[in-house]
Parts: sequence; C-alpha cells; structure tokens
Amino acid sequence: MKKFGLLVAGGIAAMVLLSTIGPMVGLLVSLVLLYFIFKQFLKAKSTGGKIGLGILGFIVLMASIHNAPAIIGVVAAYVLYLVYKKWNKEKGTVVKEESDPFVNFEKQWNELKNL
Repeated sequence: MKKFGLLVAGGIAAMVLLSTIGPMVGLLVSLVLLYFIFKQFLKAKSTGGKIGLGILGFIVLMASIHNAPAIIGVVAAYVLYLVYKKWNKEKGTVVKEESDPFVNFEKQWNELKNL
C-alpha cells in the first residue's frame, strides 16, 4: 500500500512538473536576463544608460514575476525527488543477537580463529 501511495504522489508530481516546464524555462531565461542587466547597470557610467537599463530591468522583472507559477514546478520536482528516494530506500533488517553467553562465545571464537 505504501508503494501505491508513492506511485500516486510521483505520478501527480510528474504531471505538475511536465505542465510547468514552459513557465520554468521562461523564469530561468528572465532571471538570467535580469542578472546581466543588473551587472550592466552597475557598470554603466552615464545617467541615461542607468535609466534605460533600469526601465529594461523593470520590464524583465515583471516578466519573471509573470512566470511565478514555475515555483510550483520546482516544488513538484522536489516531491518527485523525495518519492524516488523513498522508493529506492532499502528496508533495514533488524539483527537480533541472542543473549546466550555460549552462543556469543562460539561466535567470538570463530572470529578469532579467522584472524
């Protein structure tokens, strides 16, 4: 039943991720453009250049805010990663050692002989 729940959660996360690939690419492009505009803004010496780059940066900032639903896609990718990790997680086997002193002695004796 646990695997079925992981399968359902992974399927939903995969569908959400696939449906938000467009906004994710748009957000990535607009943030890269905004970074380069900001770097040029800091290098600009003239006031007119700074005003022009400021206006252009504002326009690109509005475009990146328009692609805010891409954050849902990033969350879906993270959920998909968590599902993948849980799916491949091996179950820990509990090793129960007996408390009989003779069994422990035999085991230790065999370990000493193998050294």
